[in-house]
Formats: sequence, structure tokens, C-alpha cells
Amino acid sequence: MAAVHRLNAREGVPRLGTAAEAFLATIANRNTARAYAVAVRALAAEFGEHAALAELEGEAGADRVAAWFADRWGGSAAGTANARLDALGSVCAWWRVQGWLAGDPLRRIRRRPRTPDRTRALARVDVEALLTRPNLALRERTLWRLLYESAARTEEVLALDVDELDLRNRRARVRRKGGAVDVIVWRTATARLLPRLLDGRRAGPVFLTGRRARVPLPPGDLDPGSGRARLSYRRAAELFEQATRELPAGPWTLHQLRHSALTHAAEDGANTSTLLAFSGHTSVASLARYARVSPDALARWQEGRDPAARRRS
Repeated sequence: MAAVHRLNAREGVPRLGTAAEAFLATIANRNTARAYAVAVRALAAEFGEHAALAELEGEAGADRVAAWFADRWGGSAAGTANARLDALGSVCAWWRVQGWLAGDPLRRIRRRPRTPDRTRALARVDVEALLTRPNLALRERTLWRLLYESAARTEEVLALDVDELDLRNRRARVRRKGGAVDVIVWRTATARLLPRLLDGRRAGPVFLTGRRARVPLPPGDLDPGSGRARLSYRRAAELFEQATRELPAGPWTLHQLRHSALTHAAEDGANTSTLLAFSGHTSVASLARYARVSPDALARWQEGRDPAARRRS
């Protein structure tokens, strides 16, 4: 007896696996496509590559999608769960535009509120211990010190070229988030490290990989003398995570150096105008979540106001 195959509810509608890949193929940005693929392909794997999209619809479909999502990402951080939900929302919206999907399989899933993390700033003593660690590679010591002293975003610093540095005046031109050109400044420790790192180089990226590039790259991302490539954010983040894995509350992220720099500047009395220039933010609202007084500084302030402490002294 011949096998009986279930027909798709709507003629011409691809099966779930094919529909998922068709959507992912429309995303030009590789990082976005990779992130979206996690949720979209997980959905296809749950229902089956050859399942009809119609199985996602109706009450039963919405219930099953909601139960699967809760089981798969219910224990994840709110940011992760919301990112997966955004990916699924995008693919369902695209399928509806194609006429492949009629309803909303995600209607029983709600976005999760993100709990503000007010402990992201690192203690000054921990930052200094890391930046003065013996046997730390010169490139990492310089990069991390510059990130902390300038409070710049990692992407801004990694994009620096040698001819954009003003070593005499301890500053450099960077392109901020959104494209605006701005200036970052640093202190003595970074000023001493940069000439050692550059070792006479006058062109090319400031921060380079350890070996020659293996694939063709734009000339602007190569050192003309050695052929080494610009250090990528991904590799810089990996090295920082590895180096801080065993530290208090580790591993840390490169972004925490920026967060810590702004928090410590606020604790030292920097006013709002200075903090805006230091951070590159254009609004006080954006700055506020970074320039928060740390628990240690708050404790010191409270101790200074304690009448009993003043009597002891």
C-alpha cells in the first residue's frame, strides 16, 4: 500500500524547514542571520523540518509554541529570551507577508522585563590589579588601559589608526556610535604604553593581530609593513574573558571597563557636562545608567556621614 503524505493546508506554501531557510537567506548581516538562526532553526527542529506552517496556527499551535519556548528559554536571562522572541517575531511577520502564515503563533508569549543590573562597575582595586598584572601581553595591557582611561567603546578604540593618534597631547579622533567624530583622551599610563606598542609604526591599525592576515582584507585593515590585520572585537573580547575568568564576579566583559571608568569619574565628582564628553553620549538619560555610584563608594559616603564614625576618629 502506498504511503499517505499529509498535504500542506495551503497550496504552494513551503514546509517549515524550507520556509525557515528562505527567511534567513534574506538577512544580509551575517551576525544578525547567525543570531536569528538559533531561534528559527530551533522552531523548525521542534515541529519538524517537513511540518506544514499551518501546524503553528490555531489554539493548539499557539499553545505548543508557547510551551516549547518556555521550556527552551524560560530559564535564560531576559535579554536572551527577548532576543529569541524577536527573531521568531520577525520570521512569523515575514511568513505572513509571503502569504504562508495567517495567524500569530507567538500570541501567548510575552516579553520579559529586564531587571536593571546596578553592579556592573568593577572595583577600582580589581581594575588596577588586572591592568598591572605581571606577564600581561603589551597589546592587551595597552588596549585595556586605554579603554579604561578613555571610557571609549571597544569598537571605537579598535577602529583607531596610527595617524589618528596625537601622542604628544594624549588624545585621538574616534568615530562615535552613530557616526559623529569625537575626541578621546587618556592619562600617563596609556601615554607610556602606546609608543612601545607602536614601535615606530606610522600607519595602519593601532591594535593588530599576532600574525599576517590569512584572507584578503581591505588595505585599511592591514599594517603595510607586516601584513598583520586589525584586531577584531571578537578576539579582543575572548582574550579579556579568558584573562578575567577567575577574578571576582568574573569573567568580565570589555564593556565593563567603560562602565567602570564612567562610574569612577562620577564618584570623583565629574559634572554632567564632563561625563557626557567623557562617554560620548548625547543625552543625560543614556549616560545615567553608566554613571552610577558604586556600592563601595556609597558605603564610604555613608560611613563619612555616620556620627559614631566621626566620634571614633
